[in-house]
Amino acid sequence: MIVTDRFVFLHLDKSGGGLVNECLLRFVPSARSIGYRLPRLLIPAENSHLPVLGFVRNPWSYYVSWYTFQAQRPVPNPLFRMLSENGRLDFGATLRNMLDLGSGSPQLNAIIAQLPATYGKRGLNLPKFALAPIKNSRLGFYSYLYQYLYGNFDSKLTVERAEELRVKLLEYLQKIGHRVTNAVNDFVMDSGVRDACAQGTYADYYDDELRDLVADRDKLIIARHEYRFRE
Repeated sequence: MIVTDRFVFLHLDKSGGGLVNECLLRFVPSARSIGYRLPRLLIPAENSHLPVLGFVRNPWSYYVSWYTFQAQRPVPNPLFRMLSENGRLDFGATLRNMLDLGSGSPQLNAIIAQLPATYGKRGLNLPKFALAPIKNSRLGFYSYLYQYLYGNFDSKLTVERAEELRVKLLEYLQKIGHRVTNAVNDFVMDSGVRDACAQGTYADYYDDELRDLVADRDKLIIARHEYRFRE
């Protein structure tokens, strides 16, 4: 979570937040980090009047990015280890386990037991109590994170598509009254892609059944942000 004198930025997992964090901390004098991937409900009271900015990505793309990033790590996080049976399961089987967390998964309690009790400074930063409400929510994991991070939509909240992040970030900074210098513009437009681990396109990882399962479990994001498969 980054707080400035004009707005708050919330960082949704693998949705372009790294670039935004770096930009704000480098170029916005009032910007300060007050916690890692904390949800909107933890914005300090003295900043609660500020508008809030966030980004979201195509859910089909998110799951491929999450899986490939964790699979290449020397020590993947506990969520990946349990959902993939310590890397033995492929993308499809791992994702099916992940999408079932909100639909009566027998793995959920064991996964929650492996999570930290409090917030930290790395990874998903999802303590036990933060994941527990996914039970019987019928939400896909990414939609649950999205709802958990951003809470209820209202006039103070702006969530843009990460596929348009560079343009939308610059537009938002201008709209909110921060001066967009040539240095800011160049940094945002020219910075490389973070965490690009997947090979090929995300669509290559899906069969029809898995594609449709994501469409069902993540329909909250898909409908709200008008995402389509293979766009």
